[in-house]
Amino acid sequence: MAQGVKQFLKAQASAFIGGMVDYAIMICAVEMFSSPVSTAIVISGSLGAVVNFSINRYWAFKDDNTAVGDQLWKFIIVVVGSILLKSQGTPFLTKITAIDYRITRLMVELVVSLGFNFTLQKFWVFRKGANH
Repeated sequence: MAQGVKQFLKAQASAFIGGMVDYAIMICAVEMFSSPVSTAIVISGSLGAVVNFSINRYWAFKDDNTAVGDQLWKFIIVVVGSILLKSQGTPFLTKITAIDYRITRLMVELVVSLGFNFTLQKFWVFRKGANH
């Protein structure tokens, strides 16, 4: 399997694991604690990001030679952008489609994960040789 495809699949597995943590916490915050969806996404996205960063650094992109601080500040910028897109996009899509927030969140997640997160993590956060 080509190295680029293998790395893409690993990054998607990492995103899936982090996303499952994120999604479960979001539902818990909304259903058990009556948190607004946008607030729940901010909280859950922050916790899911910790999981995702760790898996990406040590497994998907295998870039533990770069100082963690050099990657972390970039990752935080990506996460803030991602959380902003998801926390605003999910309620917006829910409102205009009248589809349950749990479904629209998955729709928004797919677009943000592939179009925003993967691209920025591969070519900026975990780019080989960028910080060495």
